[in-house]
Amino acid sequence: MSEKVFVTGAGIISALGNGTDATLKALLSGHSGIGHIRHLATEHREFPVGEVKLSDAEMSRMLDAHYPVDGLRTVLLGIIAAREAVASAALSEADMQRTAFISGTTVGGMDKTERHFKNVFDSNTATEDSLEMKYNDCGYSTELIADGTGRFGMVTTTSTACSSAANAIILGAGLIKSGIADIVVAGGSEALTKFHLNGFNTLMILDHDRCRPFDRDRAGINLGEGAAYIVLESERSALSRGARIMAELSGYANTCDAFHQTATSDDGEGAYQAMRKAMDMAQLSPSDIDYINAHGTGTPNNDECELTAMQRIWGTSLPLFSSTKSYTGHTTSASGSIEAVICLLALQHGFVPGSLGWKNPIAEGGEPAASTTTGLKLRHIIDNSFGFGGNDSSLIFSRYTEANE
Repeated sequence: MSEKVFVTGAGIISALGNGTDATLKALLSGHSGIGHIRHLATEHREFPVGEVKLSDAEMSRMLDAHYPVDGLRTVLLGIIAAREAVASAALSEADMQRTAFISGTTVGGMDKTERHFKNVFDSNTATEDSLEMKYNDCGYSTELIADGTGRFGMVTTTSTACSSAANAIILGAGLIKSGIADIVVAGGSEALTKFHLNGFNTLMILDHDRCRPFDRDRAGINLGEGAAYIVLESERSALSRGARIMAELSGYANTCDAFHQTATSDDGEGAYQAMRKAMDMAQLSPSDIDYINAHGTGTPNNDECELTAMQRIWGTSLPLFSSTKSYTGHTTSASGSIEAVICLLALQHGFVPGSLGWKNPIAEGGEPAASTTTGLKLRHIIDNSFGFGGNDSSLIFSRYTEANE
């Protein structure tokens, strides 16, 4: 179990743009991708969202995608991000055959289901519409993303709400450390749907303005969509391939306090345990952490409880922290991998994204980075992803140097 896990590739698409270059440029410029709904067919157009700026038709043309992929937004987003990750890691066809693909999602093919459900519901017999319902399955989306990316040796799905993509990465690292796989492409994909938007609206946690994570006057979430995958690789495989090593996945943990179906416990126990256990695995002390990419949804419950969990570890002398959901919206099941790619960019380029919209602290010592800070030499970054049911995950990405060999 001593095998190191390296990151050798990354791909992303979100409201900030298509690809790592576009994402980096938007983050450094302090540009938010959150805006008015353009593509989702909903009557609730009063809510700002982090929508990918491409239509299904535009993405289908980019990918030369046909039925059923052209009608599944989660799949289209996933293929775009997964192809970039595979290309950036320079994986050959032979490499792909020994590579596992793990994708996190909860919405899956819900957008197609929404287009056909009424006809199925109103019919007493099997119809062509009923055949379309099979694409709702989360695993079906993963299989189609994998098919559109390459010939993988193994394909599987994680679905743990907003920690899905982070848990895909944790599962991938486990496969490498146990010797089951040498290379894993892991992450998640999630498209905005009416089910998605209406569900969070029912919970009354959507903000009618742009979200303000960790602000005293925060009012809720802006939903987003997108996909991101990172390529995890064993130390042995990465060095033998001469792969470009972006970072080391030095620690990770998944905990579940099962406090409530949706809410976080007041003392942030699940979040606290996830961060502590990730640091223990990485053999790091709290003072070693240079930046925390917080879950930071902008809801009254999450932000206060996450801040409590951080202050249980660092007191009021917190490392730099921020929430990048003010840039992308909350991409739910894909958030763990989208924010993992953002953390990798921060590590490589020496910057911390500011928390857009933040003005007033929740509590003393609880001030996030208000604006983007550049020129930093970051060594260790924590990436937090917390899901419904108290399923909480933390990842630690560490700077790689030749001395690590």
